[in-house]
Amino acid sequence: MSFEPQPPFDTPATPPERGEPAQPVIAHIDYPQVKPTATYVIMGITIFIYLLQYAGQIFLGDDLIAYLGMKANTAILQGQLWRLFTPVFLHGSILHIGFNMYALYLFGPSLEGRYGHLRFLILYLMGGFAGNVASFIFSTANSLGSSTAIFGLLGAEMVFSYQNKKLLGSRATRVLINVLVIAGINLIIGLSPGIDNWGHVGGLIGGTLFAWFAGPLLKVDGIYPNLTIEDQRDTRQVFLTTLGVGGFFLVLTGMFIYFRLRGWS
Repeated sequence: MSFEPQPPFDTPATPPERGEPAQPVIAHIDYPQVKPTATYVIMGITIFIYLLQYAGQIFLGDDLIAYLGMKANTAILQGQLWRLFTPVFLHGSILHIGFNMYALYLFGPSLEGRYGHLRFLILYLMGGFAGNVASFIFSTANSLGSSTAIFGLLGAEMVFSYQNKKLLGSRATRVLINVLVIAGINLIIGLSPGIDNWGHVGGLIGGTLFAWFAGPLLKVDGIYPNLTIEDQRDTRQVFLTTLGVGGFFLVLTGMFIYFRLRGWS
């Protein structure tokens, strides 16, 4: 990936003649990328689980895995809190998993390249968790699917482009507009019957919050032409953000369960 630093990072290509203004140049700086291992592992696990779901339907006549792991409000109210995480690995049809895995393939590698393996994994799970919490609170329908986590990635992509727009230049605006359009279109589609749009909204919020406080915040160090890009976020910020954002949605879950068990609607 190349970045186009804006002033004050532009440097004259050659010494200017006396009385002539210095002409800025664009410095292309390679940002270290990591292989999208976590993305492909998530895809592999999700596809494998779907094959197990499919096999269960054929040999058992029922999707036992989905039954045990989908977001089901009644079961969550009984203490099965794992159902706020497991739905991101479950899908209802080949079209369902195909669409979500294609979206993960499009957005996952580039985000993981900037976030690193562990931080990307946290982002993905945070989006899924936040989406399922929102669905739990605002929708009584059972649901499953990784679209909650995918919307978390969309939120992170928007935050990265916005917070690093000085380095990314005009491409930041293009990416931001493209992702906003994609998210908007999918939220509109999500208004159709049978789609858990609250999960999408929650995933978008969860991914955006995590990315805002723990996503890559880049700066340029060095003197031209020996420039490097560094991430200003440290492990402590990522850890505290994970606790803060995750704790926020966990508290919402606990409050909702408390009020529902007390008979409050």
